[in-house]
Amino acid sequence: MSAATIPYARRGFLLVLSSPSGAGKSTLTRALLNDPDEAGRLQLSVSATTRGRRASEVEGVHYHFVGMERFQTMREGGELVEWAEVHGNCYGTPRAPVEQALAGGFDMVFDIDWQGARQMVAAMRPDVVSVFVLPPAAKDLRSRLIGRAEDADDVIARRLQNARGELEHWVDYDYVLVNDDLTKSYAGLKAILNAERLKRARGEGLPAFIASIQNDL
Repeated sequence: MSAATIPYARRGFLLVLSSPSGAGKSTLTRALLNDPDEAGRLQLSVSATTRGRRASEVEGVHYHFVGMERFQTMREGGELVEWAEVHGNCYGTPRAPVEQALAGGFDMVFDIDWQGARQMVAAMRPDVVSVFVLPPAAKDLRSRLIGRAEDADDVIARRLQNARGELEHWVDYDYVLVNDDLTKSYAGLKAILNAERLKRARGEGLPAFIASIQNDL
């Protein structure tokens, strides 16, 4: 039986993807969200950020773009599950959509850095499944950042400089994917997702489902 046909109520979980900039976590996240098999089952956590919007980004789809004052209000008011300062900008996960997804049995995917992942694990360990995405080599990371042509040269240089420290945190994650081939990496990510959906601990409706089988025997 596939994870898509589970015949009992299941608690959702939080799929956290992290990587240095350019390693491919955002591409993998988009692939999951565009997968027809995931329609109605997987939700994207849309982070709030103080970073300026890129030309290719849409408000409420890629991020909630807010000013620093609003971000501080959200942080101090307990409206964020986690937050972090990355490359001089603040990012955070709004709490309300996360709680709603878990209660409704939906899985939610997060495209966040290691600081945010660490906070989420500390706050919600049983519900978090974390994946660290690695580049196959330093040259690939560099070429991907330059190739997407969305950041200034000084921003690219800072991201490459920060990557060395970010890579040290792979040991904190449940799974590691080396993104040398997008098709293979995506298949690995789907395997993780489906295996986690079948974990006994997430099957809130399993006792009743098994009891119904026993009663029919």
